[in-house]
Amino acid sequence: MRTILVDAGPLIALFAADDRHHARYRDLILESDTRGQRFVTTWPCIVEASYLLATTQRLEMLAFVEEGGVQVFPFDVGHLGAMRGWMRRYSEPGKREMDLADASLYWLATQTGITDIMTVDRNDFQRYRLPDGRAFLVI
Repeated sequence: MRTILVDAGPLIALFAADDRHHARYRDLILESDTRGQRFVTTWPCIVEASYLLATTQRLEMLAFVEEGGVQVFPFDVGHLGAMRGWMRRYSEPGKREMDLADASLYWLATQTGITDIMTVDRNDFQRYRLPDGRAFLVI
């Protein structure tokens, strides 16, 4: 089974029918059983998506999470030091800053070895490199 990291953007797109990425992510996620895929994310991504969705969409997204549509990996406060370091590293002048949601997915990749990621932040995740030099495969 292929496991894919999920950023906030695809969660938003999945539940916001007016999002330009809606059809793409709806098809990818809803057909996941036939493609042998499972999806994982972190709480910062859920919170970010929840904040940006309208109330009805937010509740639908949370029900999707509750029903196992995406598995949520928790992290311990002891992991924040590493995340802060990555956020400093990837927050260079003239470039977008790595936010906590991105840092939490970066952390998850270091913990699990998963580098396939579903994100609308293509440029961000294409520039991130894991400690062993591997790049993310943006879906």
